[in-house]
Amino acid sequence: MIERYTLPEMARIWEEENKFRKWLEIEIYACEAWAELGKIPPEALAEIKERAGFNVSRIKEIENTVRHDVIAFLTSVAEQVGEASKYIHLGLTSSDILDTALALLMREAADQLLRRLKRLRAVLVEKAREHKYTLMMGRTHGVHAEPVTFGLKMALWVMEVDRHTERLHQAREMISVGKISGAVGTFANVDPRVEEYVCRKLGLKPAQVSTQIIQRDRHAQYMTTLAIIASSLEKMATEIRNLQRTDILEVEEPFTQGQKGSSAMPHKRNPIMCERIAGLARVIRSNALAALENIALWHERDLTHSSVERIIIPDSTILLDYMLAKFTEVMEGLKVYPENMRRNLEATHGLVFSQRVLLALVEKGLLREEAYALVQRNAMEAWRKGVSFKELLLKDPEITCRLSPSEIEELFDYNYHLKYIDYIFERAGL
Repeated sequence: MIERYTLPEMARIWEEENKFRKWLEIEIYACEAWAELGKIPPEALAEIKERAGFNVSRIKEIENTVRHDVIAFLTSVAEQVGEASKYIHLGLTSSDILDTALALLMREAADQLLRRLKRLRAVLVEKAREHKYTLMMGRTHGVHAEPVTFGLKMALWVMEVDRHTERLHQAREMISVGKISGAVGTFANVDPRVEEYVCRKLGLKPAQVSTQIIQRDRHAQYMTTLAIIASSLEKMATEIRNLQRTDILEVEEPFTQGQKGSSAMPHKRNPIMCERIAGLARVIRSNALAALENIALWHERDLTHSSVERIIIPDSTILLDYMLAKFTEVMEGLKVYPENMRRNLEATHGLVFSQRVLLALVEKGLLREEAYALVQRNAMEAWRKGVSFKELLLKDPEITCRLSPSEIEELFDYNYHLKYIDYIFERAGL
């Protein structure tokens, strides 16, 4: 089920029409380079540029016979170009075209993902500022710890998105290389100036050294970056899922008019989008492992990587594009319940201030271990009996002989936990 998400932007990148268009662009640039070097007559280049084209159905028809996609493509192009087609693919090997085009496609996909990250960041920044001082329970080990704010949680996610943006820019740069160096990377049958020309036209850098292919550690960095982003989305989605639990219910993902949560239980409002995001992260991580295994190939190249990356690269970019869109949708429509946050803050009858009491006793001269024992004794009784922690302290002579009632009262102030929120936001640039 896809709600408001539409696929076209990312899907078009991986359509065969776009892939073949990239192949043809590379072949024509190579012809231009050869023409500048005097290897292709100007009239032949003009004919190639005027007539070169392809037909996807025809390519598929030819491929059914020749069992080679690049040869099928070149045959289709040759049928349209005619005599001058003998100059196309001059000195090149298939991977010159395949790998250089793949770099272009991966770069396009990265640009789309960067746009998604930018939009998600904007939504998270808005939520961070809106709930900058919205107190809620901080939890460690799933257990109440000390107060935080929901805005601070959002600010944390903004910083994580910023790191992902930086990583994805780095990965984009790493795969933005081309290779037009021939069958084993020695330029034996193609002038290095052809590679330089083609890459310059495409906005790519020539791979400094290559074999028959561009080395797959580059692609692995790209794919592991996608996996890290997906894992962060899973982390964020899991947090929403936890906070939406009935016994917590501090936030809730959007639930649209007419939506139903269960075929059996009409009352259900399940965090299905966040659960979907958490599940899909597993697929992208698995694909990243396959990309890592693609690095080790036999000698100057074998074919074990090829079939794998035809699946994992389009699939992972499309999945991550979807996940980013859906999580942005979740955050745009997120329901936040400050009253429930306050209720949960007070559920342990003031135990969230135990550290303040501990530090106050230490300041009065008690050894930390002695102070800890006094505070813990009262905290455990409050926990066990469900009574006010503050009231127990006020009745404990070992506490009151060191802290006055007004001093104890002052320790139970939620604003204490807000005093550096502005500082944190300023440091984060928010």
